[in-house]
Amino acid sequence: MNNQRMLKFISSLCAVALSLSAYSQTAKDTIVAPVKAERYGLRVGIDLHRLSKGFYTDDYRGLELVADYRLTKKIYVAGELGNEDYTLDEDQLNFTTKGSYFKVGFDYNTYENWLDMENMIYVGARYGFASFSQNLNSYTIYDNRVINENGIRYLDAVTVNADREYSGLTAHWVEIVGGIKAELFDNLYLGFSVRLNSLISDKKPDNFDNLYIPGFNRTYEGSFGVGFNYSVSYFIPLYKKAEKVKPEQQ
Repeated sequence: MNNQRMLKFISSLCAVALSLSAYSQTAKDTIVAPVKAERYGLRVGIDLHRLSKGFYTDDYRGLELVADYRLTKKIYVAGELGNEDYTLDEDQLNFTTKGSYFKVGFDYNTYENWLDMENMIYVGARYGFASFSQNLNSYTIYDNRVINENGIRYLDAVTVNADREYSGLTAHWVEIVGGIKAELFDNLYLGFSVRLNSLISDKKPDNFDNLYIPGFNRTYEGSFGVGFNYSVSYFIPLYKKAEKVKPEQQ
């Protein structure tokens, strides 16, 4: 009888141990693969580079608004909208470019955030369009027919005040973008990006060229351009989506 009681006790103890082991494994699985609520929404901001450039660059006024909207865990729809008024004084030309532009495209976040982080290291692309005018203020020509009092011919620079406006100009281009966005405080982000631009087409003024295009910046060799911006933006969360967290993100 005592043996039967002992066997019954051992059987009960084994059953309890198996139950505890199963519960422990379930708890461990829950810890290994927790669920994170990813936030989705709209981020809007302003380009600090163009905003501040007017304080240290003569004859420049500009403003650019930036925005992105999170579509998936990695992909964001992004764009910029801006306006520029810039007078450039070069060796032979003094001209003013004035107009508006917009850019639209996407960003792909390559950064694997840790739990509760929403930073970005991204690459992307944009299509850009600008509508603007060019005003040729003055230009300089060099006359080599001038002879001094000693009968020596020399090159004389003559500045001509043209004040000629060319309106109704347009430009289309594409951009390759690379940048970062880091969260400074709750929902407030500081960003920096570099852009490589390639002109698709542009409407040029007669007997003149588009040396500067709003949003595209200075043109090099007629079709190539570079630019950058550094921005401050605010994230507006709209909804959340539950996703499992990878072990390296915990």
